[in-house]
Amino acid sequence: MSIQFGPDYVRAIAPYQGGKPIAEVAREFGLDEAKIVKLASNENPLGMPESARQAMLEAVADIGRYPDANGFELKQAITAKYGVPQEWITLGNGSNDILELAAHAFVQPGQSVIYSQYSFAVYALATQAVGGRAIVVPAKNYGHDLAAIANSITADTRLIFIANPNNPTGTFIPAADIEAFLKVVPRDIVVVLDEAYNEYLAPELQYESTAWVREYPNLLVSRTMSKAYGLAGLRVGFGIAQPAITDLLNRIRQPFNVNSLAQAAAIAALNDSAFLQKSAQLNADGYRQLTQAFDAMDLEYVPSYGNFVLVKVGNDDGAGARLNLALLKQGVIVRPVGNYGLPQWLRISIGLPEENAIFIEALKKALA
Repeated sequence: MSIQFGPDYVRAIAPYQGGKPIAEVAREFGLDEAKIVKLASNENPLGMPESARQAMLEAVADIGRYPDANGFELKQAITAKYGVPQEWITLGNGSNDILELAAHAFVQPGQSVIYSQYSFAVYALATQAVGGRAIVVPAKNYGHDLAAIANSITADTRLIFIANPNNPTGTFIPAADIEAFLKVVPRDIVVVLDEAYNEYLAPELQYESTAWVREYPNLLVSRTMSKAYGLAGLRVGFGIAQPAITDLLNRIRQPFNVNSLAQAAAIAALNDSAFLQKSAQLNADGYRQLTQAFDAMDLEYVPSYGNFVLVKVGNDDGAGARLNLALLKQGVIVRPVGNYGLPQWLRISIGLPEENAIFIEALKKALA
């Protein structure tokens, strides 16, 4: 008889699957790596800012020593940018780390966690990892139904995940709706507002969630440096909340969870407003390029506020997988989203103009 280790709820977890790496696709289909276009993981097509690269290279000289476990200088940069005290900040190995820390800190086995249908896969994984009970609220127009989420709160609810903009659908919740939601959530339930794509919002849609952190002691805002800031490979994220929350998160996080190179690069990137503006403009232009092509091909898509677009590529449940394979054979990597319950759709990250053009032509060929 084989021995089984660990609780059933851990064995039931399906490991997270990221976008296919370029090298893997090259090996699998016998393609030239240099000619493969990857639009699968919502990365910044500009790469990392030069300011961050230089800061990282300078930090290499001290790589033989452990990083600052408390990330003092990085927290200083976050404090300067967002106007919050350092004790309100938790550093994470990417924002995934913040999401998982929240589940470990606030949820015990059997207690409930609420998140939306078609929301980030890590919410489900973090809930399962602590033995939590998931309450998945049906989506409204592929996005969050905040009224339904509020009505789904039970006596044992300890955590609510809200993504804005949402991944993988790209939907957006206006600031007034979020604030109205925060007012009705009981103060003993932690609300995680996951803002991984906030920097891509048009200026008229942007809001400052740190003002809500001051008013709502149960709010944890999660941010990442992986998207607009171009530091996906370095894994830097952070959470902002009042000390009642951050004190617990910092008790259980790994002490060196953000390495020295990542801290140095993140400080430089946070101060590089020109790169951030360039990234946002490139994204807006790329969004128009993709959606105009989808309109011309008469393809349904969900209007997106992030750096990706969810597009429907067929009416049968095999459409997403079939089109994904056809694109891979042409050296174009996108993201199938059947694991999100969207088997007819693909999620396309917005790339450089020439990358978008290659994808559009490959999609036309695949659909034909």
